[in-house]
Amino acid sequence: MAVTIRFPLVAALAASTALAGCNLAPTYVRPAGGVPAALPQGGVYPAAATDARDITRVGWRDFFIDERLRQVIQRGLDNNRDLQVAAANVLQARAQYRVQRAELLPSVAASGSATYTNNLFGASGATGGATGATGTTTTGSTTTGGTTTGTAATGTGTVGSAVGTGSTDLHYYSANVGVSAFELDLFGRVRNLSKAALEQYFATEEAQRSTRITLIAEIASAWLTIASDEDQLALSQQTLGTFKETLDLTTAQFRIGVASELESRQAETNYQAARNDIAVLRTQIARDRNALDLLVGTPVEAALLPPALGDMRPGIQVLPTDLSSTVLLRRPDVLQAEHQLIAQNANIGAARAAFFPTISLTATLGTISTALGGLFASGTRTYTASPSIALPLFDGGRNKGNLDYARASRDAAVATYQKTVQTAFREVADALAERGTIDEQIAAQSARANAAQVAARLSEARYRSGVDSFLTSLDAQRTAYAAQQQLVTTRLNRGSNLVELYRALGGGLS
Repeated sequence: MAVTIRFPLVAALAASTALAGCNLAPTYVRPAGGVPAALPQGGVYPAAATDARDITRVGWRDFFIDERLRQVIQRGLDNNRDLQVAAANVLQARAQYRVQRAELLPSVAASGSATYTNNLFGASGATGGATGATGTTTTGSTTTGGTTTGTAATGTGTVGSAVGTGSTDLHYYSANVGVSAFELDLFGRVRNLSKAALEQYFATEEAQRSTRITLIAEIASAWLTIASDEDQLALSQQTLGTFKETLDLTTAQFRIGVASELESRQAETNYQAARNDIAVLRTQIARDRNALDLLVGTPVEAALLPPALGDMRPGIQVLPTDLSSTVLLRRPDVLQAEHQLIAQNANIGAARAAFFPTISLTATLGTISTALGGLFASGTRTYTASPSIALPLFDGGRNKGNLDYARASRDAAVATYQKTVQTAFREVADALAERGTIDEQIAAQSARANAAQVAARLSEARYRSGVDSFLTSLDAQRTAYAAQQQLVTTRLNRGSNLVELYRALGGGLS
């Protein structure tokens, strides 16, 4: 099937091919993060571990070693609503990219039509009737020297014979395949818009990864918080018993006149304070469980909850400390910011291309016939080709404004990327700083708690022997109670620090 293509179409296609590589977007160069080349070392920071594993390559199942915690995390990954929203956002971004990418290719459509119309000659009431009556028609006249001569002809005719149908109705049928207003992307406008959509899709994927890592860390922290509050509750209940014994003793002594009312009231103060702590902790544990249920997206049964924190360590202990700061560039939030920066860079190319001519093509290839049966017969083929070009001459500064906006958006994306890298560096540095001293804190708090307990026992014995005052004994009890509470809090900080290192270093997800 031969089709003759006119010169304008050939020229447009040739120009499109010649300029296919034209791209007006600035060359992308990753901006400097503005952080030191290596993570902090020395001083409060832990010494380098030679057998450390790269946490960014350690999946969460290998990092968290408690089986109950693993089950809770997996349930959260299956049911958390924020994670489901993040997954839906990825699907939306992927669909938007596919829509934008489709602009790179022509949209080919097939169409068919039928036209039914009335013959205007038959409808005008010419001397020949609708059935072909005989009539007389004057074909011409001439006036010469005042004498008029003319020629007349009489004949018969069939109305509609001008189109050869023998009918007052006209029928047209056509079938076409073609493209409509396909832009020849000579200056990379469409390609840069497609690139921007692709990078936004990648950014959304990294946002989902970041959401997963954050969710894992939040579930682990909430789980450890429940364990810590259970320890605090057990400690408060135990202390309440001790304070109750002291209160009963001083009350009995006051009744027989051995102790003063002041001592009895002081003992009651400690006792009521412990009662209040128990009530507060019971409420807090209920709130902790509600928070965990929300993170997981479904109720967590008691069998999967930790009964106590104690000296439990939820994750692996040997972590890298002598890392280059380039490891931060693999964090999902940093990668998300970089993809968004690349997208804004591509938008500059699209804005620049708006200053240049836009060439589009509309073309169809088809067939047309007055009879449906002869639609694809010989001699019925038809085509149209309509290339067009538009050159902006005056737009009131619209294109310049769009370009300025794209450049400003790129500058903002650069600043956001650098701020994200700096924030990542600070988070890792803070976590490493705490890790460098946390074991010393635990040792000190344990020794302090043991010493305070011994001091409380000795002070009580000295009080009963009449050596020390009752106030000294009460102070010793309060100090022991506070030291034990602080020990539980420090143990929670150690577990939370491990979880924070997993999150801050962009831990693995497998």
